[in-house]
Amino acid sequence: MAKPIFYVVWKGRRTGVFETWDDCKAQTDKFPKAVYKAFKTRKLAEQAFKDEYWDYIGKDIFETELTPEQLLLVGKPIEESISVDGAWNTSTGVVEYQGVYTKTKELIFRVGPLEDGTNNIVEFLGIVHALAHCKKHNITLPIYSDSQNAIGWVRDKEARTNHERNERNTKLFDLLDRAVKWLNENEYENEILKWETKAWGENPADFGRK
Repeated sequence: MAKPIFYVVWKGRRTGVFETWDDCKAQTDKFPKAVYKAFKTRKLAEQAFKDEYWDYIGKDIFETELTPEQLLLVGKPIEESISVDGAWNTSTGVVEYQGVYTKTKELIFRVGPLEDGTNNIVEFLGIVHALAHCKKHNITLPIYSDSQNAIGWVRDKEARTNHERNERNTKLFDLLDRAVKWLNENEYENEILKWETKAWGENPADFGRK
């Protein structure tokens, strides 16, 4: 029996995780400088889509485990911290995000569901929401996200999404505009750190729907 394959499109007509080659090809065929790759599980594909494509291009799609030496270099997560994560339904486009205390998984905030979004948008909103919460309550804990893309957006204080605004996602883009405005008007002391899923397992804020 053939192993299931999932396709990640980082650059194409539409981006995201696709279940068939035909769907992937429709987004990438004759698209200038398209970037895409196959993965053996949805979990791996969804994690890859959260990261930068150069972390995966040119590597074996079945590389899933870290060596003991790599695990040692990664170390362990900081338990006294906040973790954030987003959820994106690839079929409906509905998104949401939440933040929890890493050690206890106690919920701090949850926003959504919101219509017609992308994973990158809600991952970004999760980090900014956590930063605003921490500033309001004078909390200096580090914040973990498993999305390298979202971390980069926060660092650069801009949302680099190609997703189009429309009547369905007005509320989502209002939140996005407010988040970018907050980043440009506020300073914060919290470190923003990458949650290393391969070494530590699922992000504590994960919605558990994979």
